[in-house]
Amino acid sequence: MNKLIAFIFGVLVLGVLASFFLFTIDEKQTAVKLRFGEVVQAGYEPGLHYRTPVVNNIVKFDRRIQTLDNAPERVFNTDNEYLMVDYFVKWRIKDVKQFYTSNGGLIAKANANLTGVVKNVLLEEFSIRTLDQAISTQRIELMDNLREQTKLRSEDYGIEIVDVRIKQINLDQSVNESVYNRMRSERLVEAAEHRSTGRKESINIRANTDKRIRIMLADAEQKAAVLRGEGDAEATKLFAESYNKNPEFYSFTRSLEAYSKSFQEGSGNVMVLDPNSEFFKYFNNEKKIE
Repeated sequence: MNKLIAFIFGVLVLGVLASFFLFTIDEKQTAVKLRFGEVVQAGYEPGLHYRTPVVNNIVKFDRRIQTLDNAPERVFNTDNEYLMVDYFVKWRIKDVKQFYTSNGGLIAKANANLTGVVKNVLLEEFSIRTLDQAISTQRIELMDNLREQTKLRSEDYGIEIVDVRIKQINLDQSVNESVYNRMRSERLVEAAEHRSTGRKESINIRANTDKRIRIMLADAEQKAAVLRGEGDAEATKLFAESYNKNPEFYSFTRSLEAYSKSFQEGSGNVMVLDPNSEFFKYFNNEKKIE
């Protein structure tokens, strides 16, 4: 029994001693070994490692991808407009020794240094572009430059940039009203130009339409005159043929038409004529018309 207790006690003592001399690094971590505050070893792989108690101190860091997501940054573009650029950065520790010495071993200090780098790159990139170029025609070029310049300037802090993205680009509230007024004025000018062009086109269309109508009416009147002439000629021809066949019958039917028009019911016509006049010759003539 005493031997078992002694064995357990010995294991505990060894465990305590091992905790002073040994340390572990898992797959999510990296670390630096310090000797009186000076880095003597860095970039540990996952596993069990040795240290000297009191002399050495181990500082561990998360080697996974970190996210920098600050408040929107205020920048100035070539249109003399202040823009609010909302962005985020994905980064991780590349050189743990340089990361420790440059940032004092603090993630917050690393984020502050990285924020300064991104801000400077944003100011440079937007200072040579208009708003339209930044959000449309040169957006890909802007993103590539932002990523490459941030990656290059972050190496001094032992940081590796994984990605840089712009989430939103908005006009600063202080210039919104002036920008909207300018846009409104530009749209009003454009609308006036469209209305002027529309009126000009309307006048041209109406003039062309009136011209076509006059031509069509003239053609129609010409054709109508030709048709009336042909009709009158045909009627005259028929009258002549009828008269030549039976002049007396033709004269009789014409007289009947004259009687019908003169004595229409309700016409109220009053005629004072000699009964022996030519108009009443068929009333006075009892001879049968053959």
